[in-house]
Parts: sequence; C-alpha cells; structure tokens
Amino acid sequence: MLRLKNRVAVITGAGRGIGRATAIKFAAEGARVVIADYDESSGRDTEIFIKNNSGDATFHFVNVAEEAAVQDLFQFVKNTFQGVDILVNNAGILQDATLKKMVTEQFDQVIQVNLRGVFLCTQIAAEMMREQGSGVILNASSVVAHYGNFGQTNYVASKAGVIGMTRVWARELAKDGIRVNAIAPGFIQTDMTAAIPEKVLQMMADKVPLKRMGTAEEIANAYCFLASDEASYINGAVLNVDGGVVI
Repeated sequence: MLRLKNRVAVITGAGRGIGRATAIKFAAEGARVVIADYDESSGRDTEIFIKNNSGDATFHFVNVAEEAAVQDLFQFVKNTFQGVDILVNNAGILQDATLKKMVTEQFDQVIQVNLRGVFLCTQIAAEMMREQGSGVILNASSVVAHYGNFGQTNYVASKAGVIGMTRVWARELAKDGIRVNAIAPGFIQTDMTAAIPEKVLQMMADKVPLKRMGTAEEIANAYCFLASDEASYINGAVLNVDGGVVI
C-alpha cells in the first residue's frame, strides 16, 4: 500500500542531495510532489526523473529567503492542488568560516535561507493546513545542532534554531491537526561531500559507530515515515539519523 497516496508534498531544495532523494521517495509512495528549488536545472532534472518513473512531480522556482517568492510558491500550490498535506523544509546552504574570519554577509546568508526560509514556508503552509484540519511539517536540522562544529557558527546557529522552532510549532499547531517534527542527519554522502578528499571522508566515517557515512535515501526513508500515518502520534520530535555519531 502506498503510504502517501495522493498527498500533496512541497519539498524545498529538492533538486539535489537529500531533497532529491526525498522527492523521489515520496513520489514512489504516491505523493504529488512539488519540487521547490532555487536551482532550476537540478529541479527540472528531478521533475523529469520522477515523471519518467511514473511519479507525479512539478517543479516551481523559489528563493525561500524571499517572502514574495514563498508567497508565490504557495499560491501556485493552492491554485494547482487546492492545498498542501506535507511540507519538507529541506533547503539549506553552507558558508563556513571560523568566528575570526566569518564576515557578516556569510552569517546573514545562511540564516536567511536556513532559518528565515523555514519560518516563511511554514507560516504560509501551516495556515493552509489549518484550513483543512490536517498536515505534516518536517524540518531539516543537523547533528551539529547538538554538539557544534568547528568553523560553522552560522550553520550551527541556523540548525539549532530549526530545532527550537520545531518544538514551538509542535505545541502551537497540534490543536489544528498538524504535526511538526525534525530530522537531524549526520554525515551523509551528497553532492556537497563529493568534493571532500577521500582521507577526510574516511576520518568522518571513522567517527560513526556504524563506521560509514549515510546515504540521502536513508534520510528520505526517515522523512517518509514521519510524513506517513505510521507516525501519527509523533509530534515535536527531533530524529537523529546519524549512525550513532552523537552517542
């Protein structure tokens, strides 16, 4: 049985990596997927891949840091699908530097996308979900939100903030039939990690009790579970999918 049959799922940053894997997984489980991404090329590629595999997908350009663009995205969703059942706030960027070397622009860019973008998307989606009396909101945090990471003041701040917002919204929106949860991925093999030297990747894997990095598909599987009715009594949780690295 398809776990997400006919549910409308908006996934930000769905052109690459974890977002792409999540879009593919959701479509395979019967969801009608809106691929919301700033990179039109990769977003269109994900759309085509899903359609070629008998899935339902539509690409829509969005910069989640811009309020007008987010409003346009959800107006499109409302006009096309009449509502939204699942929102996955996956879009995120990196601008790494030590505290001494980080410039204000680097800090602001990451906060704008990784934190403000999650707020903007959720605020509009939650209102649409409230009108229909149900919905699921899933936020992308990170294991670094739990223990920090060298050279990532901005990124860690954004991902820790996502956890805080997740717990606030889980309290505020539950009465309207909306569940809000987050996933904190560990070291995951994606396009971003592909450029990292093999020696460094091995060092990262060695820190994990399972002695390997995770895959985007493993994160997508966790998102799918939380989006489905199988997780109907899970609200306000932060699920670490990290091979045990935070133990």
